[in-house]
Formats: sequence, structure tokens, C-alpha cells
Amino acid sequence: MLSIRPAEALQSKPASTKPSVLSTRQLFLFAFAIAATVANLYYVQPLLPEIKSSFVLSGIESSLLGSLTQLGYAAALLFISPLGDIFPRKSVVSVLSCTLITGSLMVGLSEYTIALLLGLFCIGVSANITQQIIPLAASLSIPSDRGRVVGTLMTGLTAGILISRAISGFIAQHYEWRAVFIFAAVIAACVGVLLNVRLPLNQPTAKLAYPALLRSMLTLFRQHKLLRVASITGALWFAAFNALWVTVAIHVMDGPLNFSVQQAGLLGFVGLSGIVGAKVSGRLVTKLGASRLISSAIGLTIAGFAVLMVFGASIWGLVIGIILIDVGVFAAQVPNQVSVFSIDPAAQSRINAVYMLMYYTGASLGAAGAMYLVNHMDWQTVIYFAIGLSVLALTHHRFQAKHY
Repeated sequence: MLSIRPAEALQSKPASTKPSVLSTRQLFLFAFAIAATVANLYYVQPLLPEIKSSFVLSGIESSLLGSLTQLGYAAALLFISPLGDIFPRKSVVSVLSCTLITGSLMVGLSEYTIALLLGLFCIGVSANITQQIIPLAASLSIPSDRGRVVGTLMTGLTAGILISRAISGFIAQHYEWRAVFIFAAVIAACVGVLLNVRLPLNQPTAKLAYPALLRSMLTLFRQHKLLRVASITGALWFAAFNALWVTVAIHVMDGPLNFSVQQAGLLGFVGLSGIVGAKVSGRLVTKLGASRLISSAIGLTIAGFAVLMVFGASIWGLVIGIILIDVGVFAAQVPNQVSVFSIDPAAQSRINAVYMLMYYTGASLGAAGAMYLVNHMDWQTVIYFAIGLSVLALTHHRFQAKHY
């Protein structure tokens, strides 16, 4: 049995770096690094048909292919993200940069299925760099400026997620899918060097041993109702989002659209509309309140999936549906995460780890469920699945809105 300690036992002294209004240059560095790193989680998605044709995969391996990076990311959120409360985040980032390069090279040079799958999982683990940078930036910013900061970081996150698919499709079309991961290794090396030079060196003073650090995450989850509500709601809408993006390349490369791998990747540029959602939401969260923004954003996501349900076999239906979904998802993410960061500044790494663990566990389950449905049924069933998840997210949020 885990012992539940009182709230005071979980408090640690804040890092030595004092909060301030972050400069535009600092924010750009953080956002760029986040974009370049999170892209690694999504390079694989437009490549799934080509990778599957290069290997002899079992049914389970085929279903896991689209979700292994997400599973690796979820594992890192549990076991690595909390380290930011007891070690300088700059040191953690340096180690993760090296493992990201290694994982990318494993996939790019893989000749055996086991190397492919382990490399993808390693990429997911290493992409935890993003979850070291986000709480660091939040801890460096004053509360009144946190909406702007998180909104800018989410802009970088959105850009990385969505541009990654276009980059991946372009490289694979002109070279082959393996070249995408060689490219990813080079970018990871460049970003790693940049962060090692420019990232501020915070000095956390928490003295928890590693097992106690992990146990405290469960305690924090039990203590804070807002953390539970925000985590479950976010997991549901992100599961729906990933159900779409992990299968959309399979859908458009089949009839009646018959896209090439490059054309499938270009859909990522449509998804850049999510940047608008993140930026606008970051500016409005203080004025309108987190709960109201989240409800409106999830409603927009549901509308987008409804468009895909009816018009998903046409290019214009796809474009409109994807725009609505991506604006909605990232507009909801900003106020949800700002609310989470306000819970306990002394435990931001652990609280963020709990929140994002739920978020990306939802992503993994949504991706795995969607791959199963598209392989055994059809893409239309995936859209029904995504609509159901989005409606659950909105219902849960509305019933628990008083906690925001």
C-alpha cells in the first residue's frame, strides 16, 4: 500500500531562478526546441503504409506501429519527467538528446522488426525533452504572464506536431522512409547542442529519493481534484485527435482520393490551423476563464469530426474537418494546462508529468484503437470512435467545470 502523506510533505523549495516576464527571444528558443523535438513523435504516421510493406509484421506489431512512440512518451512522463523536480532540467535534456539521436538512427538503419520497434519506443521516451522545457518555462514566468507563455509554447508544440507530417511525407516521397529518421537524428543533434548552450540552469532543491518522487505523483493526483478533471478531459480529446491523425494517411492513400505519401503528409499544413487556436486561447484565458474556453473548444472539435463523418471522402470535407478539429484541440489545451500549472508551483514537474501521462496514454489508446478499427472495419468507424471520445470529453468537463 502506498502511504499518503499530507500536502506539506510534498512541498519542496522552489528553484533558485525567480519568475519574471520572459523575453521574446527566450520564448522563441523554448518554442523552437519544443517544435523540433515533438515532431519526432509524429514523423512515423504518414509512413505507416510504406514501413508496413518493408517488414513482415504480425497483427499486434502492425497495430503497435502507430502508437509505440506515444507509448514511449507516456512511459517517460511517468519515469523521467519527475526528475525535473530534483535535477537541473538542463542535465536531463542533455541525456535525452543523446538517446533521441540513438533511437532515430536505430529506426533509420533497422533491418529487423525488433530494432524498428525498439527504436520507435526510444524516440518516444527521448521526446520527453518537451516536458522538461514546458514546466521550466512556466516556472520562469510570473502568473499574470503564464497564459501568454503557455500559449506560445503550445504554438511551437502545434507547429512541430503538424509540420512533422509534411516534412516526413516530402522526404519519403523523394528518397525513402528511412531517410526521414536519418534527418531526424541530425536535427536532434543540432537542437541538443543549442539547448546545452542556451538553456538556463535551474537548481531545484527538492530532496526526495526517486521511489518517493514517483509515489508523490499518485498522492498529488489524489489530492488535487482539478488535476484529475483536467487530466481525464485532456486524455479523451487527445485520444480522438490521435485516432484521426494516425489513420488519415491510410484513408487518403486508398480510394477514392488515392493520395501519394507526399500528398498525405501535406495534410499536416492544413493542421497548422491549430496554431491559431493555441495563440488566441493563450490571450483569452485570463479574460474569459479556462472552463468556458475549454467547453467552446471541445464543441469545435466535435463539429470537425461531424464534418468528416459526412464529407470525409472529399478533399474539401477533409480540409474543413481537420481545421475545426485542430483549432479546437489546441485551443482547449492551453487553458487546461495553465490551470494545471497553477496548482502547486513547487511540484510543477510532477504535476505536469501526471497531466501529460494521462494525456499521452489517451493518445496511445486512441491511436491503437483507431489502427484496430481501420484494419478490421473502415475509416468511417474510426470517425464514430473519435466523435464518441470527444462527446465524453465535453460531458466530463461540463459536469466538473466548477473545479476550474
